Amino acid sequence: MEEIIAPVDRGLIKAELTEKAFLRYTNNGNNEVYLVNYHSAPNIMREIGRLRELTFRGAGGGTGLALDIDENDTCKHNYDQLIAWNPEDEEIIAGYRVIRCDQAKDEQGNIHLSTLHYFEFSDDFINNYLPYTIELGRSWVQPKYQPSIDNRKGLFSLDNLWDGLGALVVINPDIKYLFGKVTMYAHFNAQARDLLLYFMECYFPDREKMVRPYENLLVGYKTDITPFLGIFDGLSYKDGYKVLNKHVRDFGENIPPLINTYMNLSPTMMTFGTAMNDEFGEVEETGILITLEDIYPPKKERHIASFDRDKVFGSREDRKEN
Repeated sequence: MEEIIAPVDRGLIKAELTEKAFLRYTNNGNNEVYLVNYHSAPNIMREIGRLRELTFRGAGGGTGLALDIDENDTCKHNYDQLIAWNPEDEEIIAGYRVIRCDQAKDEQGNIHLSTLHYFEFSDDFINNYLPYTIELGRSWVQPKYQPSIDNRKGLFSLDNLWDGLGALVVINPDIKYLFGKVTMYAHFNAQARDLLLYFMECYFPDREKMVRPYENLLVGYKTDITPFLGIFDGLSYKDGYKVLNKHVRDFGENIPPLINTYMNLSPTMMTFGTAMNDEFGEVEETGILITLEDIYPPKKERHIASFDRDKVFGSREDRKEN
């Protein structure tokens, strides 16, 4: 296990937070969202790598290296980095790495996506979904801004990131889907984990078998779920969610925040099974797909419709002066 690098000099980071990289102001917290990459902002990328490793290692995952940067960040068909920045604290709060899937193909037609390391895509998914999809990965909120550490600062950390995703949706009007994976850690109670996966299979199934984990990486149930079979039958999502939440709490856990966010974003979300990621601390990855058209109206209004209001660089400062 390598020692994580020291924080990157704030002057170097701020020099790369340019107007060109700016996406929008956030709905809450007076924070800012930027889109950068390894080639345009190497110092920010280094700080992202530090914070990702710090965050994931603290949760029971991580690469074990001094910073978490891989070929998906640095290659020719690199992912971009969506980050929320707190200008008062001069801290990167949280981040995603994102890529338009139609830009992840090389000249020979090979697809370079992180999810392809764990999941097999059907021809239908490759031809009819990927060209209109943004892949999301490596979602993180650094420890200082997690609700469990600082409730005030952590209250809107993920919300700030979703403001950024809303901006990407607006500036990429041909995009119809968000695709990615959510992570479960080995220390999460096995019965709570199995019940959560069963719930997602019941309410968010992939009936067309578009994406599935590779057989050698597939992770099934770890416990006997027989006592829970049928507990969601006939229940609306809202009522089923209440049952799930109660049982998960009874097992001493909470539904992981990112999974909670996705499940309450759209009624048509699809899940694609769970794969083992043995390169990242033996964590488990569950594939998900969100159809943008089906996102609940209040979420669209909050994160997407608000973009025009908050997209002008410097407008928050103008508003404060007035």
